[in-house]
Amino acid sequence: MTQKPDIKSYNYTELQEQLKNMGEKPFRAKQIYRWLHIEKVETFDEMTDLSKELRKKLNQRYELNCLKKVQVLISKTDGTRKYLFRIAGGSVIESVLMRYHHGNSVCISTQSGCRMGCRFCASTLNGLERSLTPSDMLEQIYQIEKDIGEKVNHVVLMGSGEPLDNFDNVMKFIEMVSDPHGENISQRNITLSTCGLVPKMRELADRKPQITLALSLHASDDETRKEILPIAKKYPISEVLDACQYYFEKTGRRITFEYSLIAGVNDSLEEADRLAALVGKINCHVNLIPVNPIEERAYRQTEKRAIQAFKSRLERNRINVTIRREMGRDINGACGQLRNEMMKNP
Repeated sequence: MTQKPDIKSYNYTELQEQLKNMGEKPFRAKQIYRWLHIEKVETFDEMTDLSKELRKKLNQRYELNCLKKVQVLISKTDGTRKYLFRIAGGSVIESVLMRYHHGNSVCISTQSGCRMGCRFCASTLNGLERSLTPSDMLEQIYQIEKDIGEKVNHVVLMGSGEPLDNFDNVMKFIEMVSDPHGENISQRNITLSTCGLVPKMRELADRKPQITLALSLHASDDETRKEILPIAKKYPISEVLDACQYYFEKTGRRITFEYSLIAGVNDSLEEADRLAALVGKINCHVNLIPVNPIEERAYRQTEKRAIQAFKSRLERNRINVTIRREMGRDINGACGQLRNEMMKNP
């Protein structure tokens, strides 16, 4: 049986073309796009300003993809919500809602699982199942908005998966989530995190988006980085930083360097000095992340006093730096932890 096309993954121009091919008037595309991406309906029958005949045709021709909510955990310490959704095909993905003074931020997954193998991350423990479609990514936001009855203001592509390993779908998602016809989230409120796929970083830069690029750096030398991030065996730090500089030159957007502090591995003051020397010439911000321990890995979190000392050392070297606020620790808040628990105990 041939699978029907996913109507929610068509951008506005593509939907116009689909309706034209059906012999429908152009304004129908605007109506349908509004139902899909503003009203966020889950059936064609809810599109009440369309004729029954058109709704029937849409139902016959297209799939209307909606994620199924499997579990929601709410942190007792900070109100962070972790969602487990079931996607087409049966596998599960995670999303996280974080509330800040500047609005609601959602961290979404871009793949079910991951094949990058980063040593501190639970997302990669079972490998890659499949890449997500644009509608899979949009639906994470839409379902969370329905659940809380509030608008999402910021999106972070930092959940399960490597966004640049799903390049075309992620680019289309960014286009659609920022489209004024739909969700209309400013690209300046979108952050994409990558472990450093250099060719795709450069391809992203050439498209000149206004999103923030966040690089998972985690070390100041290649040998240490290779231990933490297997992708470093293919792309050395020098190439990754060149790609970061290229992104800044093309977009004018400051780079974020993510640095997970791991006790005894990359958290010494000497390491802080080397990091400062490495990134000091790039227009950047360093985000220090207390690593989330996972039982399958031996990494331990750096003590709070040492984290503050590392931060102070970077500031002494005139590096713009913050410590990421830990959220959702009591609900398996880190990437892949909840999904991994479900896979172990279905």
